[in-house]
Amino acid sequence: MGRIILIGATKGGVGKTVSTYNLAYSLASMGKKVLAVDFDSQANLTTCFGVEDTWAISTTIGHLMMLQLDDEELPDLKEYIMSRDGVDFIPSSMVLSAVDAKLRMEMGAERMLANILEPLRDRYDYLIVDTCPALGALTINALAVADGVVITVNPQLLAMKGLQDFLKTIQKIKKRINPKLEVEGILLTMCDMRTNLCKVISEQVTEAFEGRIRIFESRIPSTVKVGESIYYCEPLLEYAPQTKVSRAYLDFGKELIYERLCGATR
Repeated sequence: MGRIILIGATKGGVGKTVSTYNLAYSLASMGKKVLAVDFDSQANLTTCFGVEDTWAISTTIGHLMMLQLDDEELPDLKEYIMSRDGVDFIPSSMVLSAVDAKLRMEMGAERMLANILEPLRDRYDYLIVDTCPALGALTINALAVADGVVITVNPQLLAMKGLQDFLKTIQKIKKRINPKLEVEGILLTMCDMRTNLCKVISEQVTEAFEGRIRIFESRIPSTVKVGESIYYCEPLLEYAPQTKVSRAYLDFGKELIYERLCGATR
């Protein structure tokens, strides 16, 4: 049965979507069947997959959520699951922003995404969900269905401030809605270890959470190759396979799988 992993952050610009995109391809390169889910109304992950006009897509995750809210049946999988270079994905659009507002007025609305993704577990090894950088109704929906959460943190002071709030929300969801929810770990992104601030924040994260929350050994370096790969709609494994950032994402994927395999054999 597939494992649902949420890639989350409370602040934009910390490499959340880029990490979702490249993790999906890293896992696929290891022979895993992967579904990426764009659960952000900005639809940046959808753009990464090469979709230029999200309004032209007839069925996105926003449309599926609307159908759920109206108690209507979902369409056939081929109507909303797209594929690119060995990775399947469910696209998004601004329709999802309307869903966000509607969710706040619905009873039991925190399980709407679960109704969409749970039936897909048997088809995939991993379902990777990219969420919006806010602790609203959409993020709560994603946390309600996820098995694990990867928190992306840019080693800057402002990115650190929302980390504790996000962890508190995760614990509340675990206690009240989704008891299986676990924090997979903290992924440090956009790291430039040549700067003192990056070194200091990285040390602070390690000191604050070591022993309680895993800090992934893989550090995602800051490099122009990331922006270039997104511009050309190619994962780093294809665009720049020999670079440090490409190897870092591959190592991150291995860490994620290895920890799970080790836990299963204990």
